[in-house]
Order: sequence, then structure tokens, then C-alpha cells
Amino acid sequence: MESPPITTTPSETQLIEESEEFRTLRRSFRNFAFPVTIGFVLWYLLYVLLSGYAPALMGAKVVGHINVALVLGLMQFLTTFAIAAWYARYADRRIDPSASAIREARGAVVHAPREAAE
Repeated sequence: MESPPITTTPSETQLIEESEEFRTLRRSFRNFAFPVTIGFVLWYLLYVLLSGYAPALMGAKVVGHINVALVLGLMQFLTTFAIAAWYARYADRRIDPSASAIREARGAVVHAPREAAE
């Protein structure tokens, strides 16, 4: 006897992942995250390279005992916080509304991480 072919139906998650709305959402996230990440990594590498190969420049005094290296190092922290704030604003405007629309269209089967934890 031959067994009947096994047919599987795509799960709700697969259907969401294959939808055009989800692809647009992922594209929106990538269009922000990848360039900003590359820019920040390059900015960090510039700091490291200057520290290693331009010690005279990094040791140059700016004001009192504050030198270029200290200023650039503090700017690394400021840049990190600025990018986090920028992403939060971007997500509120572009990513979260699309994600909510996808959840509502699918009957809230997929939960946001915060909702799933509750």
C-alpha cells in the first residue's frame, strides 16, 4: 500500500514572512540599521587608527589637560546615545506602525516581544 502524500500548510509565521508588508518592514529596518551601523563602526575604527598611528595628533591639547583623544572618546559615547535616540524616533514613525498593522491584519496571532512576555 502506498501512503498518501503528506501535505503541509504554511504556518501563520511563514505566511507573515512571505507577505509584501513584512518584506517592506524588513527593508525599512535594514535601510536604517545597516548604513548607521557601518557609519558608526567606521567612526570607531577611525578613533582606534588615530590612537595607534597619530599619537601626536591625539595627544594635542585642546583646553587645559583635555586632549583630542579625550574629546573624540567622549564623542563616541555621545554618538552612541544619539544613534539610539535617532533609532527610537525612526522606529516610532516607520517600523512600529507597520508592525502593528501586520499584527492587526493577522488577528494579533503574532505578539510583540513585550506582549509575549506578559
